[in-house]
Amino acid sequence: MSAFYNTFERHSHGEGLKGHSTHYCPGCGHGLAHKFLAESIDELGIQDRTIAISPVGCSVFLYYYMDVGNSQAAHGRAPAVAIGHKMANPNSIVVSYQGDGDLASIGLAEIISAAQMGLPISVIFVNNAIYGMTGGQMAPTTLKGMKTMTSPYGRNENMGSPLKMAELIAQMDSPIYVERVALFDSKQRIRAKKAIKKALQIQVENKGFSFVEVLAECPTHLHLSPTEAQDWVKNSMLPVFPLGVKKDVEPTHIFSFEKPSFESGKLLALIGATAEDVPKFANSFPKHIDPLDISLKLAGSGGDGAQTAALLITRTAINEGFDSTHIPSYGPESRGGTSYADVHIAEMEVLSPSAPDPHILIAFNQPSMDKFAPKVRENGIIIGDSTVIHSMPAIDPTVKVVMVPMSAIATELGKIMVKNVVALGALQAATGLFPEQSFLTAIQQGLKDKKELFPLNVEAFHRGMEAALKSEKI
Repeated sequence: MSAFYNTFERHSHGEGLKGHSTHYCPGCGHGLAHKFLAESIDELGIQDRTIAISPVGCSVFLYYYMDVGNSQAAHGRAPAVAIGHKMANPNSIVVSYQGDGDLASIGLAEIISAAQMGLPISVIFVNNAIYGMTGGQMAPTTLKGMKTMTSPYGRNENMGSPLKMAELIAQMDSPIYVERVALFDSKQRIRAKKAIKKALQIQVENKGFSFVEVLAECPTHLHLSPTEAQDWVKNSMLPVFPLGVKKDVEPTHIFSFEKPSFESGKLLALIGATAEDVPKFANSFPKHIDPLDISLKLAGSGGDGAQTAALLITRTAINEGFDSTHIPSYGPESRGGTSYADVHIAEMEVLSPSAPDPHILIAFNQPSMDKFAPKVRENGIIIGDSTVIHSMPAIDPTVKVVMVPMSAIATELGKIMVKNVVALGALQAATGLFPEQSFLTAIQQGLKDKKELFPLNVEAFHRGMEAALKSEKI
């Protein structure tokens, strides 16, 4: 059984000539690179272990031809997907197959990070000096003077120099094998095949990260015949991208992986959750606020506890059997900078986690009130900390405002950090979002490793409820 499909069923349903030919243009180097990759997989006997990853670019349809595990990645993100596959299934042989526009441009950060990480992954980098699939624009590897769709007069000094990826990867500490090869004649093809096979062999032996750059022809965008394109690679690309081994060292260690466990209980424990049934206290979705989807925004200074309160609201909703999301947004400092969180609670499914015009705003300081209060929708509710908020911006007249001395109450209780729990108590009393016990259950879950703090938090919650019931609009 070959790593190449006998018939390319995914290419025009495998009908006629297209069932036996690739979608690549005549003379394109991708076809040979595919062939050498497939042959190497066969010779090493790793077909059932191999996962080929193709992102956006001419190689986007790699899965048409390779009878191995296949993953499609977003533009430039193949190395990140490769790392995920390798860590999830250490016995797999992961190949990231990328073009120059993909790897050396939008995916530059990903390939650099993956290379320096050094995990046993094999990268095949096809460099044809141009963006092929998207119309022939200038790529990071485009040669000086070369005319493209976006450099119609030729790449000049103002456009920078071609990026030499093999040299860049080779000078990093972690990769152990880096080579640049070509395809323009039989001798170079033999070397290319050997390099690709070696890159896979290194991974089979768990030695480390390998990178093979393949200089390839693109007759279509060079406006040359296949034969002329081969000569162009030889005469024009080699002076800029010299062939040869750039790095080949023995690894400092052999990688050893413990296969991860996907047991539900262990996975839930990683995020502080549990597989145990959680009691439900709500009889139905809080439709008095919105029939389908309720949005909240919590905002304050870094350290006010807006993010923790947002997470507790989210957990409360999930405990009650609803879909809920939390998106944090931090300012430049963890303490003192602006921090806010968007929360959605949906009866069925949250369609967008952002809350630009929330039903409910909890503001922990004056800047947050000034910024977000005017965005609260009609008939919404604002809950603010009256200890530090002393004025209101212009808001919709239908919006209800509940002011509670959150900071003062927390100070009286001897722990300023519980002001966010005071806010949750105020939220419950002012909105009836969920029953009191729903919130207290989520708080107890959050304090499972600090059980001694639960009584204090219960008192803070009740004080917040009491203050909200006495509140007057400022």
